Amino acid sequence: MKDLISNQLVKYLEARGVEHVFGLCGHTNIAVLAVLSKSKKIKFVNTRHEQVAAHAADGYARAKKQTSVLLTHLGPGLTNAATGVANAALDSIPMVVIAGDVPTHYHGKHPHQEVNLHADASQYEIYRPFVKRAWRVDQPDLFPEIIEKAFALAESGRPGPVLVDVPMDIFSKEIDVRLFERLRLNTKKLKKPSLDEETATAIVKKLIAAKKPVLYVGGGIMLADATTELREFVDHLQIPVAYTIMGKGALPDDHPFVLGMTGFWGTKFINEQCRAADWILGLGTRFSEADCSSWEPAYTFNFPPTKLIHIDIDPAEIGRNYPVEIGAVADLKEALTVLNRVARRLLPKGIKRPALANEITVMRAAFVAGNRPHAQSNAYPMRPERILADVRAVLPRDALITTDVGWNKNGVGQQFPVLEPGTIFTPGGYATMGFGAPAALGAKIARPERVVVALVGDGGFGQNPAMLATAFEEDVAVVWVIMNNCAFGTIAGLEKAHFGTTFATVFEKDGKPYSPDYAAIARAYGIEGVQINAAAEFKPALERAIKSNRPCVIDVMMQNEPVPTAGHWNIMDIYSPGKKVHHVSTGTVAAD
Repeated sequence: MKDLISNQLVKYLEARGVEHVFGLCGHTNIAVLAVLSKSKKIKFVNTRHEQVAAHAADGYARAKKQTSVLLTHLGPGLTNAATGVANAALDSIPMVVIAGDVPTHYHGKHPHQEVNLHADASQYEIYRPFVKRAWRVDQPDLFPEIIEKAFALAESGRPGPVLVDVPMDIFSKEIDVRLFERLRLNTKKLKKPSLDEETATAIVKKLIAAKKPVLYVGGGIMLADATTELREFVDHLQIPVAYTIMGKGALPDDHPFVLGMTGFWGTKFINEQCRAADWILGLGTRFSEADCSSWEPAYTFNFPPTKLIHIDIDPAEIGRNYPVEIGAVADLKEALTVLNRVARRLLPKGIKRPALANEITVMRAAFVAGNRPHAQSNAYPMRPERILADVRAVLPRDALITTDVGWNKNGVGQQFPVLEPGTIFTPGGYATMGFGAPAALGAKIARPERVVVALVGDGGFGQNPAMLATAFEEDVAVVWVIMNNCAFGTIAGLEKAHFGTTFATVFEKDGKPYSPDYAAIARAYGIEGVQINAAAEFKPALERAIKSNRPCVIDVMMQNEPVPTAGHWNIMDIYSPGKKVHHVSTGTVAAD
């Protein structure tokens, strides 16, 4: 029996449990769209821009804990989606990108929308630097095994996106259905590598003997769904936990042994706890630059004399930036299961560190008290600390939060308590402006029962407001909070500090701060839009928006103040050698 590949593809996706496909049409993929229109199990989420689709698929995968599927077109469709796919790649988010391409029989003829200035039939290679693998399907009989390999690779080892590039005529070719049916016999879940008992015992003994041990966790904990195992380990041995920006939420921020975020936007207390540690166990982190104060030993980590144990699913990350005493390649859920078993065997009653718990509590309270005047300020435009405090006061513990870049990322990482594991989604590795707003769309589609709020700047929100059309059409009840400082605020503060100007970083008209009326834009798309005019209006507006269970944009003017930091980033030394200069306030927004 034979059937069209487009039909068999959709049946394959249904059998894998795929419930949503994100994307945008093009003449190369409408054969697949036509079949999706008849599917009872898969809903196609239509967007107005491929970057929106890619970021939404990214947010969906994080919230659903499942590989997402992105359907796109060749040429501009492929390149429009590239930023979102690259963002997913650098944050290790599993995604299968299926892209239409020019017909196989037009090879070398430079057909419509093909990029081939250096090689024919090679535009799929645009994705090669950031996807785990890029396939071009030039024979229909190879399609079944390629799509199977694509999902397996996206989900295994260090997760990430893959590309399956399909010439449009392949979608419309017939294939023997037995080539797809044989795939049903293949397991869809691979067993993941664990930690052997001997290595786990060596690790636990080092931590037990350590005078000042620290656990340093990254986003790999969430990717491995290992937050429960992490908490068990921390509770038993009472070892303090510091985290990367991507590791925020691995444990609740109100846990007694959570220190907080390290690096440039980390506090002096947190960075010093890491720097003074004698042993650090790194879990699912790549020790990236901003989290590690540009790897300079005077600020966050000092290896040696501190000794490092590093467990990660990706062997390339172990020893990349710091020398490792014990390195292990393992899935973190599996590894922590063994570490917990060994810890209970070696120390049935665990370790109690009441003095350390009290020290962390005191320092946490002091940090909160230091921010309190700003968090309670009635000034308008609002202080960013007040915006974050009001959002935290309104949201339930299990609300899903997406951020963009700037205050809504760095300030959130530093001073916004995340109270349930895996409830904050941040563009970490690529730090993509424009991620937060559409990622919230995908997160809400994945978890419609949860409150979803996007904390975004006006710069990020303004990049792709057309995602509001999808929110209206699909009734996706996200609340977007625009922290509007009429600027690319973080870069404005950086440029002002080092060069004395805010050229090309602030938005002005005739010398005055300028912003589009985003609330009116939201209403034009058919959804609720609220313009905040006083600090006291914001919290009630957010409460109403959440209660309405409808999509809503809340536009609130914000003072462009830098995120407070005692940390270090060596780009500051590049701009201003020998000076301890960071960001400064630009004062770009003034009350009417």
